[in-house]
Amino acid sequence: MIQAIVFLPLLAALVAGLGQRVIGNVPSKIITTGALFVSCALSWPIFLSFVTGTGQPEVVTVLHWVSSGALQFNWELRVDTLTAVMLVVITTVSALVHLYSWGYMEEDPDQPRFFAYLSLFTFAMLMLVTANNLVQMFFGWEGVGLASYLLIGFWYKKPSANAAAIKAFVVNRVGDLGFMLGIFGTFLVFGTVSIPEILAAAPGMAGSTITFMGGRFDTMTILCLLLFIGAMGKSAQLGLHTWLPDAMEGPTPVSALIHAATMVTAGVFMVCRLSPMFETAPVAQGVVMFVGAATCFFAATVATTQWDIKRVIAYSTCSQLGYMFFAAGAGAYGAAMFHLFTHAFFKALLFLGAGSVIHAMHHEQDMRYYGNLRKSIPITFWAMMLGTLAITGVGIAGVAGFAGFYSKDGILEAAFASGGGGVVAFWVGIFVAFLTSFYSWRLVFLTFYGKARWEQSEHIQHAVHGEHEDPSAEHSGDDHAHAHHPDAHSDGTAGYHPHESPLSMLIPLVVLSIGAVFAGIAFHHQFIYPEEGAAFWKGSLAFDEHLMHAAHEVPLWVKWTPFTVMAIGLFLAWNSYIRNTSLPARFVAQFKLLHQFLYNKWYFDELYNILFVKPAFAIGRFFWKRVDEGTIDRFGPDGAAALVQGGTRLAVRLQSGYVYGYAFVMLLGLVGLASWAMVNFL
Repeated sequence: MIQAIVFLPLLAALVAGLGQRVIGNVPSKIITTGALFVSCALSWPIFLSFVTGTGQPEVVTVLHWVSSGALQFNWELRVDTLTAVMLVVITTVSALVHLYSWGYMEEDPDQPRFFAYLSLFTFAMLMLVTANNLVQMFFGWEGVGLASYLLIGFWYKKPSANAAAIKAFVVNRVGDLGFMLGIFGTFLVFGTVSIPEILAAAPGMAGSTITFMGGRFDTMTILCLLLFIGAMGKSAQLGLHTWLPDAMEGPTPVSALIHAATMVTAGVFMVCRLSPMFETAPVAQGVVMFVGAATCFFAATVATTQWDIKRVIAYSTCSQLGYMFFAAGAGAYGAAMFHLFTHAFFKALLFLGAGSVIHAMHHEQDMRYYGNLRKSIPITFWAMMLGTLAITGVGIAGVAGFAGFYSKDGILEAAFASGGGGVVAFWVGIFVAFLTSFYSWRLVFLTFYGKARWEQSEHIQHAVHGEHEDPSAEHSGDDHAHAHHPDAHSDGTAGYHPHESPLSMLIPLVVLSIGAVFAGIAFHHQFIYPEEGAAFWKGSLAFDEHLMHAAHEVPLWVKWTPFTVMAIGLFLAWNSYIRNTSLPARFVAQFKLLHQFLYNKWYFDELYNILFVKPAFAIGRFFWKRVDEGTIDRFGPDGAAALVQGGTRLAVRLQSGYVYGYAFVMLLGLVGLASWAMVNFL
């Protein structure tokens, strides 16, 4: 069964990608989407078996892979609770994204290629989460990096899409260098890349030291920090986060897949999979907590100022990943995975809902040109509303709530209960919960309430007048140009009527809405409750029962604070964008420097451009002009070519073509030969 789950997406990708010209659009979509739904149908029984307690960990050997001295390992598929959770997340979201793409990419000329890339992306992530050794995990790790490059740059005619794809690839290479060094170091220390063997031996290495960069350091701290650098790249943590917002250049279904089910969750999964290693390195755990809390805060502040609907949700993803990491840093790995699980549903819902809005608004992504859409696209509105209720953590402690209420509150309570730096992370998380509520409801109010502001949009004007754009051409929006056919009137935009998306796009929204509402209440006992959690995880990650007991016994004010700040954020957003719409402009005028700082994303891109990009280009130009052309080419191939060319000119002059010239040369030769003979023999 596990072989079918993993390899069906690969088979579908090969068929659709290599046979696209033969089988055409519809068969390619049927094959890839069908394969994902089969994988999804096979994944849920595995997950539910672990929920009910009947599932048991197993390892399925595919083939003997590498045997080189001490380095020996098989290609094996590991199935345990942690894998089962990731299987349902990946296959469910990916299957729904495939179905959603039927409607969203309907007019794109390269549909088979797109669906093949989606399936390849899913296969790579499935390889990552089923890995039983670090090399196999790295194979999947690099596979999702490659697939993300292909999908972000899918519309390769757009320079901005190409730049975003390259940026994602290069930034992730920085993190992957740390991950590779971590794998090399782990093999050096433990003599194996087998994950079970490494985790079993990790406690025995606590307190040992290793030489690194000329000094002696704690072995497990160095290994965990190097591995975490890889997680920072894949999961877009502060410092290596700059690729994630630019990934919006890809089609919206790609954004949903990257942000909800694949790639960005890889780092969280890896830390949780190797959690017994991190448990032996308190310093590394502290770094994970600090970076997670800092990312959480940074991304939330930026999201409050963005106008692009997809960028708001993208920075929201970055912030929610920060929650997961500071939970892992606090030792609450079960809570981190629970938030990953619920986040997959409501974040995929928000991204696909945003795609439905963009579809209705003729690829316009600026929320300033939305407004009053709830009546025109009611299903999309309610789906986005449920997703917002989930991400903001609406719920009543001890009663019921949406998915994010259980998982995010579980993280905050565990952080508080862990003490020390966890208390600081708790207060950072509380402030971020307030910001999350504010920017999420800001998105809802700007998009679905207030007056319609469509007449200000150039994209809508083009749509009304029948001027449709090439979907791969560069335009001010980041997304696909869907050719709508509104009834153009002589008064301009008066004839434009946003309409609901096709059924293939609405069905995934409905299914994900169910997950956003019920995923928390249905599974919170298994993920984060002390006794149930220990039985559920079955040792697939380090589950601290004492910490989770303490988390459930925190003071009542700790439990109610997230709900309180959520309500404050909701009220502030309502007051700013519904009741008193002039308030945001006055705030920006009053705090102009702060707004510019946040709107420009803390100037990370500008700083990196000065520190890394420009020097790299300068060094490249120096080696190109001075070393390559000025030295190597000059004295190498260019010099040799010049020598040959000079010799050729001389030979051409000697070859006059006249018989008397050749006779004269022959005569000179004979005279010379006779003279030599006379000198030497007479």
